[in-house]
Order: sequence, then C-alpha cells, then structure tokens
Amino acid sequence: MDIRVTVNDAFWNKYRELVRAEMIPYQWDVLNDAIDINIEKERDDDSIPSEKSHAIENFKIAAGRSKGEHYGWVFQDSDVYKWLEAVAYSLKYAWDDELKKTADSVVDLISEAQEADGYLNTYFTIKEPSRKYKRLAESHELYCAGHFIEAAVAYYEATSNEKVLSTARKLADHIFDTFGEGEGKLHDVDGHEEIEIGLMRLYHLTDNEKYMRTAEYFLRERGKDPDLFAKQRKADGGEPVIAGLDKAPNEYFQAHLPVEKQDTAEGHAVRVVYLCTALADLAATTKDKKLEDACRRLWRNIVDKRMYITGGIGSTVIGEAFTLDYDLPNDTMYCETCASIGLIFFARQMLRLEADAEYADIMERALYNTALSGMALDGKHFFYVNPLEAVPEKSEKDPTKSHVKIIRPEWLGCACCPPNLARMIASLDRYIYTVNENEILINLFIKSAMEYDNGSGRVSVRQETDYPGSGKIEVSVVNESNEDISIAIRIPNWCDAYSGSFDGQEQKITKDKGYWYIKVGKGTHEIGLEMEIKPKRWYANPKVSEDIGKVAISRGPQVYCIEGVDNGDDLHCVYLPEEAELDYEWQADLLGGVGVIEACGIRYMADSDKPLYSSSKERKSKEQKIRMIPYYAWANRGRNEMRVWLNEA
Repeated sequence: MDIRVTVNDAFWNKYRELVRAEMIPYQWDVLNDAIDINIEKERDDDSIPSEKSHAIENFKIAAGRSKGEHYGWVFQDSDVYKWLEAVAYSLKYAWDDELKKTADSVVDLISEAQEADGYLNTYFTIKEPSRKYKRLAESHELYCAGHFIEAAVAYYEATSNEKVLSTARKLADHIFDTFGEGEGKLHDVDGHEEIEIGLMRLYHLTDNEKYMRTAEYFLRERGKDPDLFAKQRKADGGEPVIAGLDKAPNEYFQAHLPVEKQDTAEGHAVRVVYLCTALADLAATTKDKKLEDACRRLWRNIVDKRMYITGGIGSTVIGEAFTLDYDLPNDTMYCETCASIGLIFFARQMLRLEADAEYADIMERALYNTALSGMALDGKHFFYVNPLEAVPEKSEKDPTKSHVKIIRPEWLGCACCPPNLARMIASLDRYIYTVNENEILINLFIKSAMEYDNGSGRVSVRQETDYPGSGKIEVSVVNESNEDISIAIRIPNWCDAYSGSFDGQEQKITKDKGYWYIKVGKGTHEIGLEMEIKPKRWYANPKVSEDIGKVAISRGPQVYCIEGVDNGDDLHCVYLPEEAELDYEWQADLLGGVGVIEACGIRYMADSDKPLYSSSKERKSKEQKIRMIPYYAWANRGRNEMRVWLNEA
C-alpha cells in the first residue's frame, strides 16, 4: 500500500532540516576524514579505534581504487550505510541534486567493493578474506549486510536508483545461497541482529518470498544450538575479531533460547530490540501467533520492568546490556541512543500486530526524550550514552562512569549512534500513522498530511497542531472512497483530561486500547481533540531501589530534568516538596525554544568543613527556586550536573 505522508510540523521540521542541512554534510565530512575533529572513545578502553573514521576509504580500498589497510571497527561499513539511508529519506522531503549526485557516487563505490559472488564487507575483503563467516558472533558481516539492504531499499524508493537495488539483491541472494537448512549451506546466525530487518524490508519491496524466508530462518535458528558460537570459535581457531566478545555468554547475543521461548530481555540492548523489530515484522506479515506471543512477552518485560522513564534501555556498561528486572541505576546505566531508536522501531512494528496505543506511547516517550537527547542542538555533537544523572567530576575520575559523558563529543570511536539518529529523524513520517486496510491509527501528534488509495478511492488525513506546546489536535478527513474509514486517535497514557468533537458536535470519548475510534463515511469530516497538558509527577515502582523517595516531572511526552547551570552544584541536595506548584512557561530564547517548569524547592546545605560522619541528623536548608528543562535539551550549555529523578521533601 502506497502511503504518502508530508510533515509540516514546526518542532519536527526544525530537526529534519537540521539533519538535512547540518548532520548529513557533517557526517559526510567525518566519514571521509575531511574535517579536523576530536573523536572520543565512548568509554575508557584503549582498544577502541578513534584516530579517524576511514569508512569511505575502506570502501575505496576494497573496490581497488586505493591502496592501504582497513581501519576501524569490523562494523565500520554500517556508518556509511546509515548515512546513505538518512540521505534517502531527506531527499524525499527536500530534493537536492548535489546531494543525490554524492549519494549516487557512494552507491557506485559500494557496488565496486562488492565481490563477484555478492559478498560485501570491507573488513574481510581487505584484511581477513579467509575468515568470512567463520566468526559470526563477532564479525558483524550480516549486521552490515542488513544495514546496506535497508539503505538500498530506502534509496531506491526515493530515487529509483537501479544499481543500489541490484547490489542489494545480489547481496541478499548470496546470503540466501549461503545460509539455511539446505545441504551445503551454513547453519549459522549472526551475533548482532539486523540482517533480518533488512531482508524483511527487501521482501516488502520486491514480494520475493525467499528474502522473507531467509529472515525467518535467521530468527528461528537463533538459540536452537547453545554451542553454536563456541563451535564457530573452535573451528576458526584464530584471534577474536572483537576482543572480549569471545567471552560473552549466549544471553548477550539472545542465543540462550529459541526466540519463541524467550520471555525476558537479555543481553545487549540494541541487539534485543533489533531482534524484536524483525520478529514483530515477520509475525505481522505471516500472522504467526506464536511469534506474536513472543513479541508481546518481550515487550512486556522491557516496558514493565526494564525501561527508564525516558524510554532508555540498557542498565549496564558491561555489554551495553539489560541486567535484571527493576535494576535501573541512573548514573551508571547505558541507555544507548541506538537502543531507544531500536525501541521505536519495535513499537512501530507492534502497531502492525495490534491497535494498542501503548506501543505509540512508548514510541513517543523514546522519541521525545532519549532519542533526541542523543544529539546537540547544533546537529554536530552526539551522545552514545544518555544518563539520568550526571556529575562531571565522577565521569572524569570514576572509571566505572567513564562512559557517562557530560558534553556531547564531536564524534565517537564507535559511531553507530549519530547516523542512526539521522536516519530515524529523517524517516519520521513512517511513524505518525499506521494504516490497516480501512483503519487509520493516528499514533503521533505531528502536523502533517497523509493520503493513500484503499482500492475504491483516495483517503486523506490532515493534522493541525502545535503539540507538544498544546494538546489541541484538529484532524480533517477527506474520504473519496466507497468504504467507511475508521479513524483511531491515540489518547496518551499521561493524559488525564480530554474532550472531543466530530463535525462540530461534542463527543463522548470511549477508549479501546487507548484509541478513540470515529467512523467516517464518504465526504469531508472534521475531528477535534483537546487534551490537557500540564506538568505531572511520576513515581517509580518501589522495586526500583535507586528511585525510592524521588519524583520525576514530565509535561506531555517530555520528561524534564534539572541542570547545574540553572540550579547550582550538588543537585542531590535539591529537594522538591510534594505540595510544590509546578509552573510552566514557554521561553523562545532558551535552547532554541523550550518550555520551562519552575517550582519552589529546598536545598540542604553541603558543608565540606563538617565531619564525614556525624551522630547529628540536623541539616541546614534554604528555599531555592528549582528550574527544569526538557531532558532532550540538557548538556547544551557547557559542563555541569544533571538529574532527572529529584529528591522529594
């Protein structure tokens, strides 16, 4: 079904323009080593390559255009692929002949680097050709292949470039011929899920079932043989491709159980949500109830017990991984930008499985908070890790917190997050609506227009709103078909008061799994929704030990935080009284325009002259105005403390 969406939203178009005008050119310069920047290691680890990107040069060497050695991570190719995918989406909303010319040249380069049998990976072509597919737990060969296929599908859809599609199909055909149940094929899976997402996207474009069946093979084969990766290592006999991953347990790779038997999110957080994204896509496509149930179980475990209030996931730097239920530390966690982006991908596919507004709620939470916080307001500085509490001196001097940056780096040794964020923001139109035959889910409140043909005529929907500034949503529907259309508008879980109208008449809103359904016949119809958006307090489950006695503040989809630049140092000494009023004000001249929340609070005085320990409970305090900003905007005003969860007095 050809669904066309145009975004006209002031808030989001600012970011889409940032991607187009700043991020894409900047990242192109970085990938070509054409800019003098400081590339930081994402944590204290001397093995992280951070002298340069070298990503484009790797392709030139593999293609025979240059001489030299491969540099960077084994998955360095994926930085180029995600950049190309971001370009594809940006060309759809802002055509640029020069950018297309540059991207076409990248497609040519990738095609030249591809080997005759379809294999594509610069590390193994250049550095270790004898080890292809020998060490899949670490090699990321299929991970990179998945990212190229995703980029190729997006670029073909945007530009009709036949070379990119033929290169992707040649690669996918090679993978089909190499892996699977057949005699002479490899009965293996990759250590990092992604090929499954790419193959499903290629299937949806081409209708060639072998691509879907290959994705299904990889998904169903995972976890069947608990000794699979150990056998690979033994057969290979060489040094690890990525040091340390040879010691990782099966849970790290989600290879401890077959996917249909997994009911908790284990291991590397990005891997988990990429697995779930492909699994949900396959389940929605094939109507497989067992796979649907597996998706729901993993979803429930993540959002009920292992997700931060910001939509961040990944509780520990060790393995960038989930740990256990309710283990959600605020200052040592990981919350990788890519992980929240992956959660958004997962939520989008779950909406294809069922019309449950919770999926859109979580999509919105991750989108407005952890995903956006992954980049600075200039589009040229990026977080890998998104903490909920940060103290400069601790990040600088405590080795266990070296991954918690206080200022966003210009680039990272492992640069997966910046281009991933670029492609997600550029493809925002894919997340606003879900169309299931004659049912249209309005998932995100973003000023936009959508249209499609349902087989008997054109249907168009237009949203007018300045959300999240206000909760007023106006939806116009033009139904030129002969079918009734069901419009489902999400009522967010944070919203306590709302009212609606249809064609000028007030309506009683009845929610069905969080959506308000309005059936519209042929003609033009107007739907109105008014939601009360005001600052709101949130409390963690008491099982989250780190947040006992603390409160988090949000307004609409945006979680708020306090920074030292507004509230002074030692933010752990700042308390928000339970009865304090929360006053909201829009400030156009602050951080590119943000809503600020202020309250009368208490500061307990920190006195370094006092003994370290004392038998006296007496503490001096004073009143202090507490000023909060949206979490995504923190770390744009220099080096200072930050905290999401506030002590409550």
